[in-house]
Amino acid sequence: MAGRALRFLAGPTALAEIRERGLDPERIRLLAGASGGAKWLVLYGLDRVIMRDLLPRLRGAVHLIGSSIGTWRFACYAQSDPLAAIDRLRDGYIYQHYSERPDRAEITAKSREILGHALGPRGPREILSHPVLRTHIMTARAHGPAASERGAMLTAGLALAAAGNLLSRRSLRAFFSRALFSDPREQAPFLHAADFPLRVHALTEENLAPAILASGAIPLVIEGMRDIPGGVPGVYRDGGIIDYHLDLPLSAIDGIALYAHFYPHLIPGWFDKRLSWRRPARAHMDRVLLMAPSDDFVAGLPGGRIPDRHDFRRYDPATRERHWKRAVAESERLGDEFAEVMEKGLPAERIEPLLP
Repeated sequence: MAGRALRFLAGPTALAEIRERGLDPERIRLLAGASGGAKWLVLYGLDRVIMRDLLPRLRGAVHLIGSSIGTWRFACYAQSDPLAAIDRLRDGYIYQHYSERPDRAEITAKSREILGHALGPRGPREILSHPVLRTHIMTARAHGPAASERGAMLTAGLALAAAGNLLSRRSLRAFFSRALFSDPREQAPFLHAADFPLRVHALTEENLAPAILASGAIPLVIEGMRDIPGGVPGVYRDGGIIDYHLDLPLSAIDGIALYAHFYPHLIPGWFDKRLSWRRPARAHMDRVLLMAPSDDFVAGLPGGRIPDRHDFRRYDPATRERHWKRAVAESERLGDEFAEVMEKGLPAERIEPLLP
């Protein structure tokens, strides 16, 4: 794998199928996109090649499931000109500027602005009428203190949620439940996840933007979205709180679930980031083909690391922009390798097991 920019890791059934039959675009039935904020910039070049070379070859209903920035990326995928949309998102994301000490209101307003620019005037209609792609947006409906916008109350609620999560991931049920805003034309194939309550709401032109904003509404950073049209009244927050890297039945399809990701591993929930022992259910990953940057690739990025939202504090604005633009430029290498795979096939020796 030395020198390669892109790694391919597959669950057991996906691994066996691809080794036997190759990666057939018509077998891809689901695309998954994780939470991660600015980390998405490292996938920009890969996203563009997927849009250019893969999307036109997909057949039937193909489901898009994302949380947080994953939903923002997929809102570009499902527009009539996805390449132009992802470029608008790239520019809005890189060139976002704030006052010296921005509060949640300022960051929320900027998020609305960036999303509005990425969607454009026709985005919601195009997404909900896409002939192949079916968009599903995961959010977390908050309960009790986790639904408060008062800093002290919300902080206390998050602290209690984190403490309970150490003992059991299911303890988060006291503070959050899944709320999926879903394309009504086709039922999502992963609705039978039993670990958390899940309410499904029909995705409409009216609620698409609020649902996307909610899915990326990081607590204490961005305001929760209250009373999303078509949903149960309440406060909706970042879908990554429960579904950081989508520990969902992604394999409940007859085909391959393609997952472009920042890392070669998956973390179930937001509070699990430092819990190395917590990994997704093996059955959920059985048909997943995950693509992630290699260690060599990451080492060549500015600072030897993938961009993240803490760069706003690490760097002055000019330095942050420079580093992020370089990460975007480097990401074209990931796209080039995927383009080669689409043209020549995915060699069996390049595929690694996703889970030990």
